[in-house]
Amino acid sequence: MVGDKLLYQRLEELGISFGYYEHPPAPTIEIAANYWKDIEKTTHCKNLFFRNHKGNKHYLVVFDYRQTLAIHDLEKRLKQGKLSFASEQRMEKYLGLKPGSVSPFGLIHDTDKNVHLFLDENLGKLPGISFHPNNNEATLVVDYKDFIRFIESCGNTWEYLSLYD
Repeated sequence: MVGDKLLYQRLEELGISFGYYEHPPAPTIEIAANYWKDIEKTTHCKNLFFRNHKGNKHYLVVFDYRQTLAIHDLEKRLKQGKLSFASEQRMEKYLGLKPGSVSPFGLIHDTDKNVHLFLDENLGKLPGISFHPNNNEATLVVDYKDFIRFIESCGNTWEYLSLYD
C-alpha cells in the first residue's frame, strides 16, 4: 500500500477499516477529483495548511473540495488574525508532509501538538470521508465517526467551524 506506515499502524490499532484507492500522483484537487468519480457516499476534502502572521500558530482547515473559500473570509471566520499559507518547510516540520499531500492524517506526525484543526461542520453529512494517506498516490475512505476517533487519538486541538452561511 502506498502511504504512511505510521498512519496504517495507527488505523489498525484503533480498529479503523478503510477503503483504499491507489491512483497516479494527484497533487491538486482538480487532478484528484478525476480519481474519485466512482467513490460514492463520501465527502472528498480540501485541506489547507496556514500559519498566522507571526508564524507561531499553525492551522489545518478541512472542508468539502467542491466549496471555495477566500482567505480573507476564512480569516474573519477563524478570528486568528492575518493568515498565509504555511511554507513547504513548515508543512514538513509540523505534519511530516510534502505539498500536494496535505491531509489531517498528517497530524500523526505533530508530536508537539502545534497544529490546530478546523473542520467544516458540514463534513459529517455523508457516512464516509476521504483523504490522501500522507502521500498523493492513493486515497483512503473512512467512516466519518472513525475519522473523528483518529483525530482525537492524535491529541491536537480541534473544533467545528461554520465555513458557509
